[in-house]
Amino acid sequence: QVQLVESGGGLVQAGGSLRLSCAASGRTIAMGWFRQAPGKEREFVAAIRWSGYRIFYVDSVKGRFTISSGSAQNTLYLQMNSLKPEDTAKYFCAASVQPYINLPSRTSDYNYWGQGTQVTVSS
Repeated sequence: QVQLVESGGGLVQAGGSLRLSCAASGRTIAMGWFRQAPGKEREFVAAIRWSGYRIFYVDSVKGRFTISSGSAQNTLYLQMNSLKPEDTAKYFCAASVQPYINLPSRTSDYNYWGQGTQVTVSS
């Protein structure tokens, strides 16, 4: 069983920055960030697969968001720069314990979810 607790959301003006954190308990294969805006499906944002420390992003955040982790791989971060109003969503931390998925980017690739933290970007 893995428990995830996110923090760091808030309200920011367009062009600003926020840093999200996720504290995890238990061993994982990969961890990632998803987001969900009202009326929309949950969307993949970024993830790290620990084996080989493989990092991947959705195209819309490349160059603006950076995913990273603590040395013990039990803390996940998402540094979000140059935020846009379309980044407004509830952001969820997720953990996968499925060993055969090379680039986990679907919600079904993940087994555990945090409660989410709201990010609101005003124009």
